Amino acid sequence: MKRSRISKVLICALTLPTFVVTNWATEPAGKAKNILLIMSDDLKASVLPVYGNTVCQTPNINRLAKSGMVFERAYCQGLACSPSRPSMLRSIYPKSKATAPTIGEYLQQYGMHTSRVGKIFHMPVPHAQLDGSHGRDAAECWTARYNTKTRETFSPGLYRLLNSDIVTRKTEGRDAKGPNRMWATVESDKKDGSDQADYMVATKAIELLRERKKSGKPFFLGVGFVRPHFPMVQPKKFFELYPQEKMKIPPQIPGDLDDIPPAGRGSDGKGLNEMEENRRRMWQAYYASVSFMDEQLGRVIDELDRLGLRDSTTIAFTTDHGYHLGEHGFWQKANLHEEVVRVPLIVSAPGVKPGRTSSLVELVDLYPTWTDLLGLPMPKDLHGKSLTPILRNPNAKVRDTALSIHNQAGGGLRSAEWHYMNYDGKGEELYDMIKDPGQYTNLVSDPKYATVLEQARAQFKTRMAAAR
Repeated sequence: MKRSRISKVLICALTLPTFVVTNWATEPAGKAKNILLIMSDDLKASVLPVYGNTVCQTPNINRLAKSGMVFERAYCQGLACSPSRPSMLRSIYPKSKATAPTIGEYLQQYGMHTSRVGKIFHMPVPHAQLDGSHGRDAAECWTARYNTKTRETFSPGLYRLLNSDIVTRKTEGRDAKGPNRMWATVESDKKDGSDQADYMVATKAIELLRERKKSGKPFFLGVGFVRPHFPMVQPKKFFELYPQEKMKIPPQIPGDLDDIPPAGRGSDGKGLNEMEENRRRMWQAYYASVSFMDEQLGRVIDELDRLGLRDSTTIAFTTDHGYHLGEHGFWQKANLHEEVVRVPLIVSAPGVKPGRTSSLVELVDLYPTWTDLLGLPMPKDLHGKSLTPILRNPNAKVRDTALSIHNQAGGGLRSAEWHYMNYDGKGEELYDMIKDPGQYTNLVSDPKYATVLEQARAQFKTRMAAAR
């Protein structure tokens, strides 16, 4: 009897992948068979027209949004590339002791081909692009993986180091891996951008889509763009879309940081805050990078449509975290404020009506959403929740709050009405996100918000305990 049960289990385990693939092959068009994940890098939601920006030009992201669900309140769990990306692709909170297979490992068990081109797991930029390396990729996630090798900071063109006011066309001496690399921009001479990583990533992605169409095998394809991550390198024509003198920059308000604890402050720009024109140039370069990335995204979506794969493919567009461009005098990432933790997220899936939702969601929710849309069981121990109820009804909700984990200690909790930040004994912040969406007044010491603060602390403690 015991031997018979063991034989039955072995037979099921050996035949399951074949059964699933055969079943997919006979499903009607309009149901998800494939997943296309498109990631930008360091992309703040507030810079995109689909989130209300009136300056940046992103026609292809706009087009994708018209065919999908736009999540207005999506939040990352890690505040930099390295903690955020593996958290999303394993659906496990940063610093958690829980374990789960990567999304690629799991889908391979069901006969799916998994591949990536460019940056999906963490790659240091521009280091990995300069030497063509894998960075901190998880090899087990992929059936196949492809990198790019480009000149990045050393691309021929006009180079600026904005916090030092250096302007030159010489390639020698440019800061590519040094402490000022994050303030570098290049107006590259190559007019079509074909010498840049994101162009190469799109070209390879198109090739991979053609291969997948030919094979007929269900696939998970990760397309990882590196812009607008520094150095912001793209053809000059993209800079010309945004004349620096017309760039509006965040105000510098005396005393703005007085109620923010030191643990909650971001990078001060290493001199950039004292250089108004170059702050405008930073916005110019960031917008230009986003538009260049958008053009490459459009090439990939166009090919998906041309191959007739759109009706069987779920597309997810997102990033790893947001970015500061001078708000509160902060630059870059790695803090808990709204410009960093809020991220763009658009999901276009077969059979799902386009729309917008204000429901709170997290990046860890993508993994279980994909398995749900593919009709697969969800692996155990995932921290995320499927977003399919929201995809069916934008008024549905799966969470009351969104959790982000601070790189050093503590974390932040976002509700629809407030945003609470706790630095593990080194201070707190609380903001009324209805009255103060720019987060200018920390309400931790305001007696009118004592009840809200008590509630936020309790919910944060509960969420952090569950995330370990």
